[in-house]
Amino acid sequence: MQQKQAPTLITAFEEEVYEGLTAFPKHLSSKYFYDEIGDKLFQDIMAMPEYYLTNCEFDILEANKDKIAALFRKDGEPFSLFELGAGDGKKTKILLRHFVDNGLQFDYRPIDISQNALDQLEASIKVEIPQVEINTLQGTYFETLREIGNANGRRKVILFLGSNMGNLLHPQAIEFLKNMRDSINEDDLIFMGLDQKKNPQTILDAYNDKAGITEAFNKNILARINTELGGNFDLDKFSHWEVYDPETGTAKSYLVSKETQMVRIESLELEIRLNAWESIHTEISQKYDDSIVEWLAEQADLNIVTDFTDDKQWFKNYVFKK
Repeated sequence: MQQKQAPTLITAFEEEVYEGLTAFPKHLSSKYFYDEIGDKLFQDIMAMPEYYLTNCEFDILEANKDKIAALFRKDGEPFSLFELGAGDGKKTKILLRHFVDNGLQFDYRPIDISQNALDQLEASIKVEIPQVEINTLQGTYFETLREIGNANGRRKVILFLGSNMGNLLHPQAIEFLKNMRDSINEDDLIFMGLDQKKNPQTILDAYNDKAGITEAFNKNILARINTELGGNFDLDKFSHWEVYDPETGTAKSYLVSKETQMVRIESLELEIRLNAWESIHTEISQKYDDSIVEWLAEQADLNIVTDFTDDKQWFKNYVFKK
């Protein structure tokens, strides 16, 4: 039987796994894909030919780095460059190198939920672009937004690349944008990547590659539960499943149980039953167009300053301010 009385839970990971696996329908948060293995898998995903998002944003940053530098420089005053979900920073390094070469006065403050990713990023920056002053912040977006809001002195520019806001449904995205608005001043900027609506097959292929890298990434949350919480999930008994609704622009990832099975998670004192073909929802990846972004900005009381796009108009980087 599925346990109803929760044990004493210590970490947010324990709490969210317990809540998600005792809910109906079951769900787990995509932020827990990331550990040392998950970080590497996501780097592999970004290098896949099907995962167009990375190359599109690379092209945008490379083609527009002069305009972006002028926008961030403003009157030449120093600024702090915060980056939410920094990861390995490969795209950001395009801007960092250009800023250093052109004498911009700034410090770089990458933020990520994965301390492993931050440690690797800091080490690579010190080798590749040693002129950059880097101060890392480990935590979730909402936690670190409070720290950004409390940072005094320099102008702030917040980078949020890779369409990571797409992991939020629109009501959550509006709340997130409001929190971002509250963390900045009138002269500060938000520079955000948002994946655009396009051929549905192109989107499906990006999240369901033939090599199975995305499948391994999706299943890594079960592997983490096994390793960190004493679970006994058999990963081979689950299928990775991706769907995309072109009307709403929402792509969803699931883990689907191939058979009826019982799973035990020791640290949660929890035993759950999964029926054959029962799903665990793990991630959404929202796609946008200009009208949706304008609506979101209006709801969050933000203004769109400008935007940059690639040749195919598959991806856009929007600039917001109060």
